[in-house]
Amino acid sequence: MHRHLYLLALLLSLCSCTNNSNDPRWYKGNLHTHSLWSDGNDFPEQICDWYRDHGYNFLAISDHNTLAEGEKWMKIAELRKRGSITGLNLYLDNYRNTAQTRGDRDFEVRLTNFKDYKSMAERPGKFLIIQSEEISDQLKIPPTTPKGKPTTLPIHMNATNIQQVIKPQGGKTVAEVLANNIHAIIEQSQRTGQPIIPHINHPNFGYALTPADLASVIEEHFFEIYNGHPAVNQLGNEKHIPIERMWDIANTLRMTQLHAPPLMGLGSDDTHHYHEPRLSPTRSTAGRGWIMVRAASLTPESLIAAIQSGNFYASSGVILEDVQFNPQTLTISLKIKSDGDATFMTQFIGTPKGITDLNSDQIGMTFATVSGPNPTYTLTGQELYVRALITSSKSPVNPSLKDQKKQAWTQPVGWSLN
Repeated sequence: MHRHLYLLALLLSLCSCTNNSNDPRWYKGNLHTHSLWSDGNDFPEQICDWYRDHGYNFLAISDHNTLAEGEKWMKIAELRKRGSITGLNLYLDNYRNTAQTRGDRDFEVRLTNFKDYKSMAERPGKFLIIQSEEISDQLKIPPTTPKGKPTTLPIHMNATNIQQVIKPQGGKTVAEVLANNIHAIIEQSQRTGQPIIPHINHPNFGYALTPADLASVIEEHFFEIYNGHPAVNQLGNEKHIPIERMWDIANTLRMTQLHAPPLMGLGSDDTHHYHEPRLSPTRSTAGRGWIMVRAASLTPESLIAAIQSGNFYASSGVILEDVQFNPQTLTISLKIKSDGDATFMTQFIGTPKGITDLNSDQIGMTFATVSGPNPTYTLTGQELYVRALITSSKSPVNPSLKDQKKQAWTQPVGWSLN
């Protein structure tokens, strides 16, 4: 999208407006989860059932480097290895009329194709299934010493509403791997005429990406600010910065040096495990992270158009009834949904204009902290951009991090490329 049109769409999507029955509504969805078609441990029908029954409006099952098409059979030994026997028993009971099995001692079960589980799980206007793929690439770094071992960096991105499988494109650097895969997604979208959203997954997984890598491919506009998998190093370590700080550094770099729009942040589950204890903090279970999209209707086209315009936020538990940005008054205002006796703190975060040192503490600084359910912030004109981080006093039901609190992340506003 042309940068100025991109900016205009974003401002229009977030501007103040009067609510009426024709306004877009919020839809809850998860764009990143896995099934037995790759390395998940449940059948796609049952995964769809879980998300639909837990109040989600849309779901993308994004298996690694594959689409759920053709014929695939799972052996009983593999199901046992993955911890899927509980899921198998439920599947054979719940889907006895459609389940296909063969063999006795070497028992096998056939996995359902996307088009079939989509037709079984969808509910018009209430629950939508979108075809997706996690393009799982890597970069091998040669050892630095004669006896050293090579390092493999995992570089993953999702393609939501994909029409044909895309093989990992490879490259000689992290930035080149990202660019090659994003360009392959864009090419398919243009060729098929279908909107496809690419987004970069879990940048601290394997500590594969740096802020410069995130910033490098200006055609990419989305990445995961929160991923519920407990192995993605959300908070970094003594040598690596948290993903939240990566976001601000990457956006400062994009806007000040690359003259590109800021990245927007998504939340996701990255679910792999469905039948271990659901509240296990060491397993990648469902219901931890999602996006709320304000769209005109529950279709892939409408949802993607809203996401592209920035009309969404990421959440690990905090729900926002409204998010508005008024481009005339430069005011961002939020309305936070009540959650029992929870209290809320909102930080309005960004980078001041004129910052050139990417190690500066002013990158991602807090301009204001506001308590209560209706926080607002009016930009002074000296901010490069502003985003809101809302933190609840309550912990998530199913945390992935120690001492975690429910949060929500809004998208950067108040920026321009002039």
